[in-house]
Amino acid sequence: MPAGDSWATGDAYEAYMGRWSRTMASAFLDWLAPPAPAHWLEVGCGTGALTSSILERTAPLSIVACDPSAPFVEHARRALSDPRVSFVNVGAEALPGRPGGFDAVVSGLVLNFLPQPAGALEAMVARLRPGGLLAAYVWDYADGMEPLVRFWEAAVALDPAAARLDERTRFPVCALDRLAALFEGAGLQRVAAEPLEREAPLADFDDYWRPFLGGTGPAPSYVASLDPARREQLRDRLRQRLGAGSPLRLRTRALAVRGFAP
Repeated sequence: MPAGDSWATGDAYEAYMGRWSRTMASAFLDWLAPPAPAHWLEVGCGTGALTSSILERTAPLSIVACDPSAPFVEHARRALSDPRVSFVNVGAEALPGRPGGFDAVVSGLVLNFLPQPAGALEAMVARLRPGGLLAAYVWDYADGMEPLVRFWEAAVALDPAAARLDERTRFPVCALDRLAALFEGAGLQRVAAEPLEREAPLADFDDYWRPFLGGTGPAPSYVASLDPARREQLRDRLRQRLGAGSPLRLRTRALAVRGFAP
Protein backbone atom coordinates (compact mmCIF):
# COMPACT_ATOMS: atom_id res chain seq x y z
CA MET A 1 0.00 0.00 0.00
CA PRO A 2 1.23 3.57 -0.60
CA ALA A 3 3.26 5.24 2.13
CA GLY A 4 1.12 7.36 4.45
CA ASP A 5 -2.02 5.20 4.20
CA SER A 6 -2.90 3.31 7.37
CA TRP A 7 -4.61 -0.11 7.10
CA ALA A 8 -4.27 -1.19 10.72
CA THR A 9 -7.82 -1.43 12.04
CA GLY A 10 -10.49 -3.64 10.52
CA ASP A 11 -13.35 -2.20 12.59
CA ALA A 12 -12.46 1.38 11.59
CA TYR A 13 -12.21 0.48 7.92
CA GLU A 14 -15.53 -1.34 8.03
CA ALA A 15 -17.22 1.70 9.57
CA TYR A 16 -15.60 4.00 6.98
CA MET A 17 -15.74 2.08 3.71
CA GLY A 18 -17.92 -0.95 4.44
CA ARG A 19 -21.14 1.08 4.20
CA TRP A 20 -20.33 1.77 0.55
CA SER A 21 -18.28 -1.26 -0.45
CA ARG A 22 -20.87 -3.82 0.64
CA THR A 23 -23.55 -2.25 -1.52
CA MET A 24 -21.15 -2.09 -4.47
CA ALA A 25 -20.05 -5.71 -4.00
CA SER A 26 -23.64 -6.81 -4.59
CA ALA A 27 -23.90 -4.58 -7.66
CA PHE A 28 -20.67 -6.05 -9.00
CA LEU A 29 -21.92 -9.63 -8.69
CA ASP A 30 -25.24 -8.69 -10.32
CA TRP A 31 -23.27 -7.34 -13.28
CA LEU A 32 -20.79 -10.21 -13.34
CA ALA A 33 -23.35 -13.05 -13.50
CA PRO A 34 -20.62 -15.48 -12.37
CA PRO A 35 -20.59 -19.27 -12.74
CA ALA A 36 -22.27 -21.20 -9.94
CA PRO A 37 -21.23 -23.32 -8.23
CA ALA A 38 -17.56 -22.37 -8.50
CA HIS A 39 -14.21 -22.29 -6.73
CA TRP A 40 -13.22 -18.66 -6.09
CA LEU A 41 -9.98 -16.83 -5.34
CA GLU A 42 -10.43 -13.31 -3.95
CA VAL A 43 -7.43 -10.97 -4.05
CA GLY A 44 -7.54 -8.21 -1.44
CA CYS A 45 -10.56 -9.30 0.59
CA GLY A 46 -10.24 -6.48 3.15
CA THR A 47 -12.88 -6.85 5.84
CA GLY A 48 -14.95 -9.26 3.76
CA ALA A 49 -17.49 -7.16 1.83
CA LEU A 50 -17.13 -9.03 -1.46
CA THR A 51 -16.53 -12.35 0.30
CA SER A 52 -19.88 -12.17 2.07
CA SER A 53 -21.67 -11.19 -1.15
CA ILE A 54 -20.17 -14.18 -2.98
CA LEU A 55 -21.44 -16.43 -0.19
CA GLU A 56 -24.92 -14.92 -0.24
CA ARG A 57 -25.40 -14.72 -4.00
CA THR A 58 -23.48 -17.49 -5.78
CA ALA A 59 -23.56 -20.72 -3.73
CA PRO A 60 -19.76 -21.14 -4.06
CA LEU A 61 -18.01 -24.46 -3.66
CA SER A 62 -15.11 -22.67 -1.97
CA ILE A 63 -13.56 -19.24 -1.54
CA VAL A 64 -9.90 -18.56 -0.80
CA ALA A 65 -9.82 -14.90 0.32
CA CYS A 66 -6.44 -13.14 0.61
CA ASP A 67 -5.29 -9.82 2.04
CA PRO A 68 -1.89 -8.46 3.15
CA SER A 69 -3.39 -6.72 6.22
CA ALA A 70 -3.48 -9.13 9.16
CA PRO A 71 -6.03 -6.99 11.10
CA PHE A 72 -8.35 -6.98 8.07
CA VAL A 73 -8.06 -10.74 7.66
CA GLU A 74 -8.76 -11.25 11.37
CA HIS A 75 -11.83 -8.99 11.15
CA ALA A 76 -13.16 -10.89 8.14
CA ARG A 77 -12.44 -14.25 9.77
CA ARG A 78 -14.42 -13.25 12.87
CA ALA A 79 -17.34 -11.99 10.78
CA LEU A 80 -17.52 -14.95 8.38
CA SER A 81 -17.25 -18.44 9.84
CA ASP A 82 -18.62 -20.29 6.79
CA PRO A 83 -16.60 -23.50 6.23
CA ARG A 84 -16.44 -22.79 2.50
CA VAL A 85 -14.20 -19.76 3.12
CA SER A 86 -10.47 -19.85 3.87
CA PHE A 87 -8.77 -16.55 4.74
CA VAL A 88 -5.06 -16.18 3.97
CA ASN A 89 -2.84 -13.30 5.09
CA VAL A 90 -0.89 -12.76 1.83
CA GLY A 91 -0.65 -10.12 -0.87
CA ALA A 92 -0.91 -10.36 -4.65
CA GLU A 93 2.76 -11.37 -4.89
CA ALA A 94 2.15 -14.68 -3.07
CA LEU A 95 -1.28 -15.90 -4.13
CA PRO A 96 -2.25 -19.49 -3.34
CA GLY A 97 -3.07 -21.86 -6.17
CA ARG A 98 -5.49 -24.71 -6.65
CA PRO A 99 -5.02 -27.96 -8.61
CA GLY A 100 -6.69 -27.39 -11.97
CA GLY A 101 -7.06 -23.67 -11.26
CA PHE A 102 -9.85 -21.51 -9.86
CA ASP A 103 -13.10 -21.00 -11.75
CA ALA A 104 -13.18 -17.31 -10.84
CA VAL A 105 -10.59 -14.85 -9.54
CA VAL A 106 -11.93 -11.50 -8.34
CA SER A 107 -10.59 -8.35 -6.71
CA GLY A 108 -12.69 -5.55 -5.22
CA LEU A 109 -11.40 -1.99 -4.67
CA VAL A 110 -7.77 -3.13 -4.70
CA LEU A 111 -6.08 -2.86 -8.13
CA ASN A 112 -5.28 0.85 -7.80
CA PHE A 113 -3.44 0.26 -4.51
CA LEU A 114 -1.09 -2.36 -5.96
CA PRO A 115 2.36 -1.07 -6.91
CA GLN A 116 2.48 -3.39 -9.95
CA PRO A 117 -1.13 -3.98 -11.13
CA ALA A 118 -0.03 -5.58 -14.42
CA GLY A 119 2.19 -8.07 -12.58
CA ALA A 120 -0.59 -8.80 -10.10
CA LEU A 121 -2.99 -9.52 -12.96
CA GLU A 122 -0.51 -11.93 -14.49
CA ALA A 123 -0.38 -13.79 -11.18
CA MET A 124 -4.19 -13.90 -11.05
CA VAL A 125 -4.43 -15.23 -14.60
CA ALA A 126 -1.93 -17.94 -13.67
CA ARG A 127 -4.32 -19.15 -10.94
CA LEU A 128 -7.29 -19.50 -13.33
CA ARG A 129 -8.44 -22.69 -14.97
CA PRO A 130 -8.64 -22.57 -18.79
CA GLY A 131 -11.65 -20.42 -19.68
CA GLY A 132 -11.92 -19.14 -16.10
CA LEU A 133 -13.29 -15.71 -15.20
CA LEU A 134 -11.16 -12.82 -13.91
CA ALA A 135 -12.91 -9.65 -12.75
CA ALA A 136 -12.26 -6.57 -10.65
CA TYR A 137 -13.71 -3.23 -9.74
CA VAL A 138 -12.30 0.03 -8.38
CA TRP A 139 -13.90 3.28 -7.26
CA ASP A 140 -14.36 6.02 -9.84
CA TYR A 141 -12.31 8.38 -7.72
CA ALA A 142 -12.04 11.10 -10.35
CA ASP A 143 -15.74 11.86 -10.58
CA GLY A 144 -18.23 9.22 -9.48
CA MET A 145 -17.30 8.39 -5.86
CA GLU A 146 -19.07 11.44 -4.47
CA PRO A 147 -18.32 10.93 -0.74
CA LEU A 148 -14.58 11.01 -1.51
CA VAL A 149 -14.77 13.63 -4.28
CA ARG A 150 -16.43 16.05 -1.87
CA PHE A 151 -13.91 15.25 0.86
CA TRP A 152 -10.84 15.92 -1.30
CA GLU A 153 -12.34 19.05 -2.85
CA ALA A 154 -12.63 20.51 0.63
CA ALA A 155 -9.26 19.19 1.85
CA VAL A 156 -7.26 20.54 -1.10
CA ALA A 157 -9.06 23.91 -0.98
CA LEU A 158 -7.92 24.32 2.62
CA ASP A 159 -4.52 22.63 2.24
CA PRO A 160 -2.99 22.59 -1.26
CA ALA A 161 -0.33 20.15 -0.01
CA ALA A 162 -3.10 17.54 0.33
CA ALA A 163 -3.17 17.30 -3.48
CA ARG A 164 -0.44 14.65 -3.40
CA LEU A 165 -2.79 12.41 -1.38
CA ASP A 166 -5.93 13.24 -3.37
CA GLU A 167 -7.50 10.01 -4.63
CA ARG A 168 -9.10 11.90 -7.52
CA THR A 169 -5.71 12.18 -9.25
CA ARG A 170 -3.59 9.61 -7.45
CA PHE A 171 -4.90 6.51 -9.23
CA PRO A 172 -4.79 6.89 -13.04
CA VAL A 173 -5.64 3.21 -13.54
CA CYS A 174 -9.17 3.98 -12.33
CA ALA A 175 -10.63 4.63 -15.79
CA LEU A 176 -12.63 2.24 -17.95
CA ASP A 177 -10.26 2.36 -20.92
CA ARG A 178 -7.17 1.78 -18.76
CA LEU A 179 -8.77 -1.12 -16.91
CA ALA A 180 -9.79 -2.75 -20.18
CA ALA A 181 -6.28 -2.26 -21.60
CA LEU A 182 -4.78 -3.80 -18.46
CA PHE A 183 -6.95 -6.90 -18.81
CA GLU A 184 -6.26 -7.24 -22.54
CA GLY A 185 -2.54 -6.84 -21.86
CA ALA A 186 -2.77 -9.79 -19.45
CA GLY A 187 -3.98 -11.99 -22.30
CA LEU A 188 -7.64 -12.14 -21.26
CA GLN A 189 -10.37 -12.55 -23.86
CA ARG A 190 -13.87 -11.04 -24.24
CA VAL A 191 -12.91 -8.14 -22.01
CA ALA A 192 -15.73 -5.82 -20.95
CA ALA A 193 -15.69 -2.77 -18.66
CA GLU A 194 -18.68 -0.82 -17.34
CA PRO A 195 -19.55 1.69 -14.60
CA LEU A 196 -21.74 0.61 -11.68
CA GLU A 197 -23.70 3.21 -9.70
CA ARG A 198 -25.44 3.08 -6.34
CA GLU A 199 -26.83 5.71 -4.02
CA ALA A 200 -25.15 6.20 -0.63
CA PRO A 201 -27.86 7.41 1.77
CA LEU A 202 -26.60 8.77 5.09
CA ALA A 203 -28.64 9.66 8.16
CA ASP A 204 -27.05 13.11 8.49
CA PHE A 205 -23.73 14.94 8.21
CA ASP A 206 -22.32 13.30 11.35
CA ASP A 207 -23.04 9.89 9.82
CA TYR A 208 -20.86 10.97 6.88
CA TRP A 209 -18.08 12.60 8.91
CA ARG A 210 -17.60 10.37 11.95
CA PRO A 211 -15.94 7.41 10.12
CA PHE A 212 -13.30 9.77 8.70
CA LEU A 213 -11.94 9.96 12.26
CA GLY A 214 -11.03 6.25 12.35
CA GLY A 215 -7.53 6.64 10.91
CA THR A 216 -7.77 3.72 8.45
CA GLY A 217 -7.72 4.34 4.68
CA PRO A 218 -6.31 7.27 2.67
CA ALA A 219 -8.77 10.02 3.65
CA PRO A 220 -8.98 9.03 7.36
CA SER A 221 -5.17 8.79 7.45
CA TYR A 222 -5.03 12.38 6.20
CA VAL A 223 -7.59 13.52 8.80
CA ALA A 224 -5.52 11.85 11.53
CA SER A 225 -2.47 13.88 10.44
CA LEU A 226 -4.24 17.22 11.06
CA ASP A 227 -4.10 19.16 14.30
CA PRO A 228 -7.49 19.64 16.04
CA ALA A 229 -8.04 23.17 14.69
CA ARG A 230 -7.39 22.20 11.06
CA ARG A 231 -9.53 19.08 11.48
CA GLU A 232 -12.41 21.22 12.72
CA GLN A 233 -11.90 23.62 9.82
CA LEU A 234 -12.16 20.76 7.34
CA ARG A 235 -15.25 19.42 9.08
CA ASP A 236 -16.94 22.85 8.96
CA ARG A 237 -16.14 23.32 5.28
CA LEU A 238 -17.60 19.90 4.42
CA ARG A 239 -20.71 20.62 6.46
CA GLN A 240 -21.18 23.88 4.53
CA ARG A 241 -20.79 22.04 1.20
CA LEU A 242 -22.97 19.04 2.02
CA GLY A 243 -25.50 20.66 4.33
CA ALA A 244 -26.57 19.72 7.82
CA GLY A 245 -29.96 18.29 6.90
CA SER A 246 -31.00 14.68 6.96
CA PRO A 247 -30.81 12.39 5.22
CA LEU A 248 -27.83 13.07 2.95
CA ARG A 249 -27.91 11.35 -0.43
CA LEU A 250 -24.62 10.90 -2.20
CA ARG A 251 -23.71 8.88 -5.28
CA THR A 252 -21.12 6.12 -5.45
CA ARG A 253 -19.72 4.77 -8.72
CA ALA A 254 -17.35 1.89 -9.32
CA LEU A 255 -15.66 0.83 -12.55
CA ALA A 256 -15.90 -2.89 -13.22
CA VAL A 257 -13.93 -5.01 -15.67
CA ARG A 258 -13.99 -8.70 -16.57
CA GLY A 259 -12.31 -11.10 -18.96
CA PHE A 260 -11.77 -14.80 -19.53
CA ALA A 261 -8.63 -16.91 -19.65
CA PRO A 262 -7.91 -18.54 -23.02
